[in-house]
Amino acid sequence: MSQALFDVSGRTALITGSSRGLGFRFARALGKAGARVILNGRNAGTLEAARERLSSCGVEAVLCAFDITQKDEVAAAVAGIEREVGAVDILVNNAGVHKRGSLEELDPAVWEEMLAVNLTGAYLVSRHVVRGMIARRRGKIINICSLMSEVGRATTGSYTAAKGGLKMLTKAMALEWAKHDIQVNGLGPGYFLTEMTKPLAEDEQFDAWLRSRTPAGRWGDPEELIGPLLFLASDASSFVTGQILYADGGILAAL
Repeated sequence: MSQALFDVSGRTALITGSSRGLGFRFARALGKAGARVILNGRNAGTLEAARERLSSCGVEAVLCAFDITQKDEVAAAVAGIEREVGAVDILVNNAGVHKRGSLEELDPAVWEEMLAVNLTGAYLVSRHVVRGMIARRRGKIINICSLMSEVGRATTGSYTAAKGGLKMLTKAMALEWAKHDIQVNGLGPGYFLTEMTKPLAEDEQFDAWLRSRTPAGRWGDPEELIGPLLFLASDASSFVTGQILYADGGILAAL
């Protein structure tokens, strides 16, 4: 019975920004759990390489290249998915970008890009996918938030603003769509060892600071996000909505 709660077999999952990094791992995990996986990114070649990697570990995937920040591309892509693949049962809004810079010197174009990719993209994809979910009265939307949805660090202002906005967008979506039996939640990773954070991990001063700041005393392993992801994607969370599940080794619990 307990295993059935986390079963996503036969469901279709669209994961944005899934050609590499955490998005790729999310796609692999959902595929291994039985879901039909749709990979998304802007580069068709990179997506094809990701599909081959998934195939080598027993997961078949459908590719859908589109830019989540372009409303016309999003509309056409979602319509194509529903026509050619089927209804999207699970949407993981994972696509994101992080560019550092002090707020007083940050190029406004970078600010706009950060909001477009990290916040507006999740809105654009969700608004099209959710229409089918409303019609079927079932669906799961998982917005990949961040520790920075709650706290900030110097030079991360635009990213923090976008991820903080994503946290509140998650709550707004949950409020509006709960009556349709759709659950919308956020998954907020802390500091995990990934391709993106490798330079930070190799910085001895930062690494020492992070370990001392984290009650668990270490970086997170990306595989430790899979359990929370499957919980939010499955019937195990059928009465959980509007929440942000932080996987951060205890950082937010500590002063």
